[in-house]
Amino acid sequence: MGWHAVTAPKNAGPSERERMFERAAEILAEAGVETSTRIDVPPKGSGTSDDGREMRDGVHAIVPALQSGSLFGGMTGVLVVDTNNLLKAEIDTITELLSHADPSQAVAVFLATGALPAPIRDAVKGSGGVVTVRALSERDAAAWLADEGRRRGLRIDQAARSAMLSHFGSNTAAMSRALDQMSVGGTTISAEDVKSRFTNRPDEPMWFLGDAIMSGNHGEALRRLSDFLEHQHPLMLLSYLEGEVRKRSLAGIAPDFDTFVAWSGASPNSYATKKVWQSRNRAPVQGLANSVRALAKADLAMKTQPEETHRVTLERLTVAMSRWMA
Repeated sequence: MGWHAVTAPKNAGPSERERMFERAAEILAEAGVETSTRIDVPPKGSGTSDDGREMRDGVHAIVPALQSGSLFGGMTGVLVVDTNNLLKAEIDTITELLSHADPSQAVAVFLATGALPAPIRDAVKGSGGVVTVRALSERDAAAWLADEGRRRGLRIDQAARSAMLSHFGSNTAAMSRALDQMSVGGTTISAEDVKSRFTNRPDEPMWFLGDAIMSGNHGEALRRLSDFLEHQHPLMLLSYLEGEVRKRSLAGIAPDFDTFVAWSGASPNSYATKKVWQSRNRAPVQGLANSVRALAKADLAMKTQPEETHRVTLERLTVAMSRWMA
């Protein structure tokens, strides 16, 4: 019982988010909560409160939900989704509620991608604690798939595993559902089974594509670009790559890590920040300069040229940057 939090990286994908909900459901079930109130926090800048309240309409329901246990004597459960979108006034109100609510009568689970608001984090640490869902790589997903196949008594050869990863990426939740479908009536799964049944492309975090480009693997980068364009807008990729080139440029001229952190405005504890710093000597100066010019040209092309040309522009940019940055 009490207050709990389940967090994941800011760039968490569908698989990580599903695991967050699974862990939250486990916490509520362990506390004996059968039905909980779900609060979906709207993005910052959206939602209204038309009666003078400091909390937006979508968030205000947490007030009676947390108070009901102490008022009526029954166990109540509250699931707050996207806690990272809470506004300061809402955080202050929720923290005040938690300080007065009876943790033996109420259970609250806060889900956040990225940073959990500090006052709520402190309240949670003094009660149930924080659980962090780690972002999965495709290597992690491949290991999971092999273990899951053995657990289910399925024969999944290497070609089938590669096909699964190509279709679902690191989304283990989606792979689990796919295995449910393909294991009906048999114990062997082939690559043809996967390809004939599923045509989706994985919706992966953007940094998977960025890592492939920065490591010089243009074949993998093109594959991930194709996956990315199924789900996201091209200008999002350009913005991301511009940020990556900027950080690598700053890392290349910064005299030490602390200076790099100050210049880039990045978190010193972030894995991504440390990774850029550790690879600061990998990208040649000329490659960084070429990338800056190419990104500017690609941005102009995206905004002025017909949409039919956008994909080939991004493919050319991807291959070029893979060669320049490695």
